[in-house]
Amino acid sequence: MKKIHFIISLFVLAIAMGCSDDTSTVDLDAIAAPTNISALTTVTQDNTGKVTFLPKGEGVSQYEIYFGDGTTTPAMVNPGETVSHVYKEGVYQSKIVGTTLNGKRTEVIQEVVVSFKAPENLVVTITNDLAVSKKVTVTAKADFALFYDVYFGEAGKPDPISGNNGTAVSYTYQNAGVYTIRVVSKSAAVKTTEYTEDFTVTVVNKPSASAATPPNRLATDVISIYSSKYANVAGTDYFPDWGQGGQGSSWTEFDLNGDKMLNYIKLSYQGIQFGSSVDVSGMEFLHMDVWTADVQKLETSLISKTNGEKPVVKDLVAGQWNSIDIPISAFTSQGLTVADIHQLKFVGTPWATGSVFIDNIYFYKQAATSTGPSAAPTPTVAASKVISMFSNAYTNVAVDTWRTGWSNATLEEVVLAGNDAKKYINLDFVGIEATTTPIDATAMTHFHTDVYSADYTTFKVKLVDFGADGKFAGGDDKEHEITVNAPAQNTWVSLDIPLSDFTGLTTRAHIAQLIYVGAPSGANTVYIDNVYFHN
Repeated sequence: MKKIHFIISLFVLAIAMGCSDDTSTVDLDAIAAPTNISALTTVTQDNTGKVTFLPKGEGVSQYEIYFGDGTTTPAMVNPGETVSHVYKEGVYQSKIVGTTLNGKRTEVIQEVVVSFKAPENLVVTITNDLAVSKKVTVTAKADFALFYDVYFGEAGKPDPISGNNGTAVSYTYQNAGVYTIRVVSKSAAVKTTEYTEDFTVTVVNKPSASAATPPNRLATDVISIYSSKYANVAGTDYFPDWGQGGQGSSWTEFDLNGDKMLNYIKLSYQGIQFGSSVDVSGMEFLHMDVWTADVQKLETSLISKTNGEKPVVKDLVAGQWNSIDIPISAFTSQGLTVADIHQLKFVGTPWATGSVFIDNIYFYKQAATSTGPSAAPTPTVAASKVISMFSNAYTNVAVDTWRTGWSNATLEEVVLAGNDAKKYINLDFVGIEATTTPIDATAMTHFHTDVYSADYTTFKVKLVDFGADGKFAGGDDKEHEITVNAPAQNTWVSLDIPLSDFTGLTTRAHIAQLIYVGAPSGANTVYIDNVYFHN
């Protein structure tokens, strides 16, 4: 293995790190060949033919520029530096080579047009980026031109951005609005050619938080098409070529702080092609979470290999997540065979105008009714006085997970006499987290949970406030645990605990974690329902 040993000088360290000399080892064999090699080529407007090269690339330690005019010796250029060369009028094929420390090379051929005529037939295209707010892309192309400058017209940004003739340059504005964009196309001639346009810079509306209700169903009750929670149908294509690109539609996978979701832009119609057909006859619902700023209706079709497609239309509320559950019967009642579904199709209203973000696309069935206890008592506290984490009696806030990865207990979603409940099997301890949107319980006075077990001897409840930084162990966490000794067995126990009893929980504006503990550890089964704060 080739290795290089180098000493970082005391002078450099004093400037960059303020530390003493350091000796490090770099494995040269692991360095990959350079990528994205190109050069910005500009020319002076004085009929001299003086062209300046600014090479660009990734992973490059040095560039070689072959000018393509018969000059045999290349110019050696360090990253960030330029080199100039005087050409006669003509068209040349220059070669830009990027080299790494270990000698790996990547080269590209780039045409250099040197003309003493002013640019002619200038065509400029200006567009808003469809996925990034306030980002504008300009492409300019003209006969006889080598490059162009773009003045984007934002106050305090007088310098232009240059691009090679026919290539694109982009700029992101601080604010949306109307800006005067000026494009100056240049050849080696003294005269230039200009284009000016008043252009409206727009904001791309997109969600600022993940879907309000993360999936919490058992994987055995789900056939997932797109969700990070479950294993999706393998080989699924989320943008098959059905010609929708011709309608101006496009797509991207939008990443919201690590939570990926589908983003269909200028939605006309959009297909999803499953990697293999699926039998959803045993499922009860099609679920998806949809966010939009400007699509009023979403038509969703299931497509069967046997007998075509059937649609269901849902109204969308703008600016929030829409949790959609479509009964499978809504499709079968139209005569659709659902044993061989191989495609989904979405249609947006208005047509090819708005964009949607879609997450958690899956078919599911309700969890089987448990043979456990009867349903927990129905809460009687007024909804206006409640912040509910889990209860059929209230609207629940977002909870990221009802079983963290560091928990050993098994979680089952069960239905007790028609009422949803959580069942923890072999409970030692289990973490429940609302880290994306912590709960502000400062106005609340009590924490409530209903708990049932046939075999526990001790039950504990811990609340953890992550503090203003929103991070566990961030330095401002507060927590307290309440112990219930010898709780009654084989009956629902309604714990209504004053928050003042959680004496260590001195702040409760950012409650992000709830922990249940059962004893004997790992040898008891506990049912949970009606988890909420109230005043």
